[in-house]
Amino acid sequence: MALTDQSTGIRSGEELDASLIDPYLKAHLTDLHGTPAISQFPGGASNLTYLIQYPERELGLRRPPFGHKARSAHDMGREYRILNQLRNAFPYCPQAYLHCTDESVIGSEFYVMQRVRGIILRSDLPPELALDARQTEDLCKSFINKLVDLHRVDYQACGLGDLGKPQGYVQRQISGWSERYEKARTPDAPAWEQVQAWLADKMPADSPTSSIVHNDYRFDNVILDPDNPMNIIGVLDWELTTLGDPLMDLGNTLAYWVQADDPLPVQLTRRQPSNAPGMLTRQAFVDYYAERSGIRIDNFDFYYTYGLFRLAGIVQQIYYRFFHGQTQDKRFARFIDMNRLLEQMSLNVITKSSL
Repeated sequence: MALTDQSTGIRSGEELDASLIDPYLKAHLTDLHGTPAISQFPGGASNLTYLIQYPERELGLRRPPFGHKARSAHDMGREYRILNQLRNAFPYCPQAYLHCTDESVIGSEFYVMQRVRGIILRSDLPPELALDARQTEDLCKSFINKLVDLHRVDYQACGLGDLGKPQGYVQRQISGWSERYEKARTPDAPAWEQVQAWLADKMPADSPTSSIVHNDYRFDNVILDPDNPMNIIGVLDWELTTLGDPLMDLGNTLAYWVQADDPLPVQLTRRQPSNAPGMLTRQAFVDYYAERSGIRIDNFDFYYTYGLFRLAGIVQQIYYRFFHGQTQDKRFARFIDMNRLLEQMSLNVITKSSL
């Protein structure tokens, strides 16, 4: 199907050497014959994903970004373990096949996983999908349902009880992202002082409910069934996953959720079709999540503002690499403008908030 997510040419400076990767893979996996074709999936401001195509088998390969990077966010062994441990309880994880710690193979650690064929939505719904508003609403609710399903996983039963520390999670996220932001702050970056002070003042107590937190759940990290696009068959990018308050994960997701009535500057940041007819508004998203999960949500302004601040921290860390010449990817030059917009969005929320 033409809508199935396709890899593209490899970005300059991010090439893999087939003469090195091929013999390693053939020594560890079966049904690999001939010379592989290597291409790269679009996106990938953090860990990079490649398609390794043999005549009879396709594989996905994940590696850290080239250049200097935040160490904890690019732990290949940790991400590999999450996929292996979680798959039985949450079968939307791609199957992970092997983890390589020998950096002489491609210059870094990496892991190899199943290639899940399907549709990945980016900025807009492809017209070929021809979804009406009701079908789009069903897709949106399926997206929320998968997040609820993840938050319901018994992480102790699947051997991930040591993945994080739920107690004190909210406080650590606020203080941790404040520290990370300051370390990544460049001379042209906003201070975020008012928002950080508000978050510290409005911080809720530890939630009695803890869960696996994906930390990057959005439409371009889920795979739709090509034969039934309202059905999600895969969830990608587990590099930031930990244990914590599920409402923090909800706030992270909605930080990316640009709805139809958001002003033009916000619309220009949209990277998923969350403004399409039939997609829920942020408030309706929260209400549906609360209904499905059974979690009462009285202070969503806090979680949403946290999500915006955290997103700004991620954006600024990437921009820091560009600012200091650690990456030549010109996509990142505009990330400073996104940071400034996110601060203004956060200020608008806290100014209107009743918390």
